[in-house]
Amino acid sequence: MASLSSLIASVVDNDQGGFGPSASHLPPQFKDIPYAPFSKNDKLGRIVDWNAEGPSSGAAGGSAPAAAGQAGQKGGKYSREPKEAFGASAAGTFAYYHDEDESSFSVVAGGAAGKKPVQAGGGLQRNQGRMQGGGGRGGAARGGFQQGGGRFQQSGPRGMQQGGRQGQQQGAGGRFGGGGGGWGRGGAQGGRNNWKEQRTRDASVQVGNDWVSLEEIEYSRLNKLRLEVDLDEAETLSQHGFLYEYDRTYDRVNTKNEKPLQNVDRVRYNPTTSDDPVMQELAAKDRGRVFVTDNILSMLMCAQRSVYPWDMVLTREGDKLFIDKREGGPFDYPSVNENAADPPMENDKDTLNSPSALSLEATYINQNFAFQVVREEPDARLEVEHPNPFYQSDMETEPLASCVFRYRRFDISVTEDEDVGLVVRTEVDAFTKQQNEDQPSFITIKTLNEFDPRAQGAGGAPDWRTKLDSQRGAVVATEMKNNSSKLARWAVQSVLAGAEQMKMGYVSRANPRDASRHTILGTQWYKPRDFATQMNINLANGWGIVRTIADLALKQPEGKYVLMKDPNKPLIKLFRVPIDAFEPTEDDLLDDSALPSAAPSDDGL
Repeated sequence: MASLSSLIASVVDNDQGGFGPSASHLPPQFKDIPYAPFSKNDKLGRIVDWNAEGPSSGAAGGSAPAAAGQAGQKGGKYSREPKEAFGASAAGTFAYYHDEDESSFSVVAGGAAGKKPVQAGGGLQRNQGRMQGGGGRGGAARGGFQQGGGRFQQSGPRGMQQGGRQGQQQGAGGRFGGGGGGWGRGGAQGGRNNWKEQRTRDASVQVGNDWVSLEEIEYSRLNKLRLEVDLDEAETLSQHGFLYEYDRTYDRVNTKNEKPLQNVDRVRYNPTTSDDPVMQELAAKDRGRVFVTDNILSMLMCAQRSVYPWDMVLTREGDKLFIDKREGGPFDYPSVNENAADPPMENDKDTLNSPSALSLEATYINQNFAFQVVREEPDARLEVEHPNPFYQSDMETEPLASCVFRYRRFDISVTEDEDVGLVVRTEVDAFTKQQNEDQPSFITIKTLNEFDPRAQGAGGAPDWRTKLDSQRGAVVATEMKNNSSKLARWAVQSVLAGAEQMKMGYVSRANPRDASRHTILGTQWYKPRDFATQMNINLANGWGIVRTIADLALKQPEGKYVLMKDPNKPLIKLFRVPIDAFEPTEDDLLDDSALPSAAPSDDGL
């Protein structure tokens, strides 16, 4: 009995008259440790139980749980009465009483604070929130949580709409709407809008093992280059060829009065710089240090807008620099929707609208449109001082196309002590006779083409047959966005040639699934310099790029170099290549000679 009495005395505090350890029998190691009353009936609930009814007054925020408890009592038999935990009536040792001033705290957010999300205490309303709101913590329909300040979003179908709207407003960095996070469809949609398929393109030329990398220039560095060149002081060295007058009847073409695009057989030349005899003659006369064509020069001046890969060959001969294109390279074929957010892609199922097929189609349309819209009559022909240097009448069977090559010299010197002249071969396509003007005006003719507004790679372009006449501004704005590189190059070529106007044609397929028949839906006039301003073309930046590339090549020893655009990164690379690079080898010549002859043999087989 003595042992039992001592055991009871150790657990019963006779001084306090309650249940708990006696102060006189408490071991020293447990002294000053508060005792928490407990009961085996206590159960662990939620970490934050919004159903529990709080005090009506006292601590801050007590009114919200009280309101929730009242709302729960209205729920009928499903309402849950809050229970008092065992030991809560005693002076809780762990109870916290706020008796300090909160004046030192301040609101960090600048916007108006939204209402705190409140959950109704009634189980019926909570169940309704689950059924209507998609179930869960994020439900915010007619029960469950009340939506406060847009923080909680609905998870059901309506929640998808709300989440999508909030995801679009908050963007990729939104709390619940951006790339791949949050509730509802906002996160998924925000991430999907910002995600693009990573396309791996092949380089326009294969880098050889014996190529030496000299320089890599990012687009960000190209944007910082500047060189002021006075275009009005450009010197026209010589002009070659002839021009026909533009047919004014095509100004009246529209979607209700369209004309079919004809296939006109004409001969037009576009040789590279080193194959031009006039360029060689001007170099021998020391009329410049850098020699290039307008097609190549415009690509260099608008390099930052290019997305597709390209390359050009730089040849250093003495103190001269020749910039050439490769035969059959990207300079011979204009791109289509190169700058679109979702450009055309190679697809085995849709070869009609692949980038290569669209490029060939655009080349065909540009040439035939320029041949068709001129008056090929004796009284509408303009001769210049020199004939076409590439046409051989005794060998050609087709007539020559309307074209004049203008060889012009621009001064790209940086200081007054140096003399760096750039000779460029430019082209004009036709001429017009203006009223009250004695001299004819040179014009360039270019074409935009529509293939299929519903096909992949169309870039969100509107249907030209319904929008071109009534909403031409929207059509032009879309083309400027989807074909920024091509249109910028055309504007620069017209400025370099000294053309007074650009004639832009709008050509569409007669049938979206047939790339062989086209119709002319309209035409439009532009002034090259105004069009360049509208395209945000910085000519000073373009001349700075040209001078920088020329300096890099002229500092190198004599030889051959390749400047190429990286196929998948916004940068250009400069390589030193062997002098015989891109030259036909003996194996190529043997392969050509081994081809069967088209002439019949003596035995008639």
